Amino acid sequence: MNWDAISFDWNQVRAFLATVEEGTFSAAARALKTTQPTIGRQIAELEERLGVTLLERSPKGPNLTEAGGVLLHHVRAMSDAAVMVSMAAVSQSAEVSGTVRITAFDMMAAQLLPTILLPLRDKAPGLRPILISSNSVDDLLRREADIAVRHVRPEQPELVARRLGGLATNLYAAPSYLDRVGRPKSPREAGDLTFVGPTEQGEVHALMNGLGIPVNARNFIIGSDAGVAISGCVKAGYGVSLLPAATCEGDPGFERILPDLPTPQMPVWLVTHRELQTSKRIRIVFDQIAHGLSQYAKAD
Repeated sequence: MNWDAISFDWNQVRAFLATVEEGTFSAAARALKTTQPTIGRQIAELEERLGVTLLERSPKGPNLTEAGGVLLHHVRAMSDAAVMVSMAAVSQSAEVSGTVRITAFDMMAAQLLPTILLPLRDKAPGLRPILISSNSVDDLLRREADIAVRHVRPEQPELVARRLGGLATNLYAAPSYLDRVGRPKSPREAGDLTFVGPTEQGEVHALMNGLGIPVNARNFIIGSDAGVAISGCVKAGYGVSLLPAATCEGDPGFERILPDLPTPQMPVWLVTHRELQTSKRIRIVFDQIAHGLSQYAKAD
């Protein structure tokens, strides 16, 4: 093995990864418990060592260059590998046990987290995860939960958050519904279909119209603020909805419509209380969720 080829300063790599994930040098400094000048210096040293520019500095924050994007792919893989090594070491070095309460939006809690958490049965059998379906950050602030999966980054200083990327979303309907009404060939044709959505429709109307699908209140024939209920209504044949690809692809009850339509990604943040970062049982579950969700969430 060429050991010279793998000699590097991991702190410089961490500074680069944290800046990309957190969005700014100052946020990266807070996440790594260091200073903004230190983050800037470490990234500059990494760029000098590699002979490429990784981040373009701008008034709105750093932007990835093409070279930075290539490096990011490898750095994320390194980070995932480091997480797995850490998890293995923790579970082997001490008996990790106890309850870990995880709060997430309902579709995540019901359809993704059970599979993601399953490997912990072998790695740390003494852990007992508790899944809570909720969208409130107060769960963490009131200590009613240890870890949260959220769509938006919380602003409370006592919480720490890690952005995992974005979950792809697509427009889905039941095959039986499309057999009955026909499959749209354009966004305008999709405006003739019925839709399933939240009880407050303003944002989803704007989103659909922004995609070129002309909809109004008449299109939405049933609604719910629970993602699992919306998914169930789509599967039952009520109409179309924007749903996470991770929960629909491979399920014969869903068929994607307008596959060439560029649909938005759903941001995914993993959050915990700052004081809990030193807890082994919290850390191993946090890292397992981060690793598992990275298989679904596309890097920004």
